[in-house]
Amino acid sequence: MPFTKLGLTPNVLRGVQAMGYTDPTPIQLRAIPVILTGRDLIGSAQTGTGKTAAFALPILTKLGAHQAIGPRVIVLEPTRELAAQVETSFRDCGRFTDLRATVIHGGVGYGKQRSDLRSGMDIVVATVGRLMDFLNTGEIRLDALSILVLDEVDRMLDMGFLPDVKRIIQRCPKQRQTLFFSATVPPEIQAVASFALRDPARAEIGVARTVNQSVTHAVYPVAQAKKFDLLNALLERIDFDSVLIFSRTKHGADRIARRLKSAGHSVAVLHANRSQNQRIEALDGFKSGRYEVMVATDIAARGIDVAGISHVINYDVPKNPEDYVHRIGRTGRAQAVGDAFTLATPEEAGDVRDIERFIGQRIPQEKLEGFDYHAPATNPPRPQQQSHPRSGGQGQGRGQRQSQPQRSHPAQSRPAAHASQSAGGQSAPRPAAPAAPARPQPGPAAPRSGLTRGRWNPHRR
Repeated sequence: MPFTKLGLTPNVLRGVQAMGYTDPTPIQLRAIPVILTGRDLIGSAQTGTGKTAAFALPILTKLGAHQAIGPRVIVLEPTRELAAQVETSFRDCGRFTDLRATVIHGGVGYGKQRSDLRSGMDIVVATVGRLMDFLNTGEIRLDALSILVLDEVDRMLDMGFLPDVKRIIQRCPKQRQTLFFSATVPPEIQAVASFALRDPARAEIGVARTVNQSVTHAVYPVAQAKKFDLLNALLERIDFDSVLIFSRTKHGADRIARRLKSAGHSVAVLHANRSQNQRIEALDGFKSGRYEVMVATDIAARGIDVAGISHVINYDVPKNPEDYVHRIGRTGRAQAVGDAFTLATPEEAGDVRDIERFIGQRIPQEKLEGFDYHAPATNPPRPQQQSHPRSGGQGQGRGQRQSQPQRSHPAQSRPAAHASQSAGGQSAPRPAAPAAPARPQPGPAAPRSGLTRGRWNPHRR
């Protein structure tokens, strides 16, 4: 069924055509007619299936012409990035209407947001905390509200927003339409829905715990000390358009980004410690192609809607199995194809098994051809630097580590080097250093000499 048969107004249909949409996605087919009838709805579908347009298009149709009476629609989002992107979608879809939309979120000043609210907005897309700020000061009133949308509800609950979400719902008029949209519908959402929605319809597309079928995913087992080397080798081998790399921590994301920049990649970083301007610059640069790689924490798992992400790499296995589904859902969006790789240490094997139980399938395990899993790491983690005497200084320690990959037989030569350092470690730490330059005599033909750029199928064993 085409968009023209769904009951959208002509001006909204013009916006749909201008955005290049042709046929509605399954969640749009199910949700749009229900929303147009005014009934409450719980919509559930995998990421990248068009959930935003599923509620934006019928809302724009229902609102009709602009009315400067205060917000008639509130859309709650868990993150700044999602709020900004959803507001952009409303603007794009409603470009041929006179409806006005704005976004309010933290991380920036109140001035422009306060001015927008005073001028009269039909649609306000907001994060929970900033909306509470304006409600508490009385700068936004919900008397004229007719539609309340809670988007990515499961994520809002995960982030601890449930108490504030309940307070917002209590301030809304009882006579309203309420829409819940989420990638998953855990039991906690049912509890919220019991007092927020009235006899809701359901539009569930796909299985909540399944991975998008257009995404090919695999696990690459690797020691912690070799993780970055394997990541770098994968980036050298695969033919990618853009790559999103997930780190479990903010500091880890910064370290990965620094090392990738040193390896010659153009890299953006996105996590909670970045300022709003830095986050906007990173997203804009990633979308435009100025950055080929983005390193992010899970704040981006549901906060990035970028077309054409060809690869997702989990540098760290997520602790929450649901986050795995959302992370790899950043690729293969809108029925495109994508690849997702997970670098898993032996210590993370339990987390991988939890993910497999959650999604109900085994994740294939792969090995990268030609990669030397046993060679010393080019820059091993700090705990492995204990074998180097602290009196040698940081510069000396780095020099020793950089020379290790050039040994032709690391498995045989490394114990001898350690024995030499141990023998002279207490009485004369310095004499052990010259032993390293004498080793490269067999030649610098490292096992990874075959790592070259070009098209390659990373799933080939």
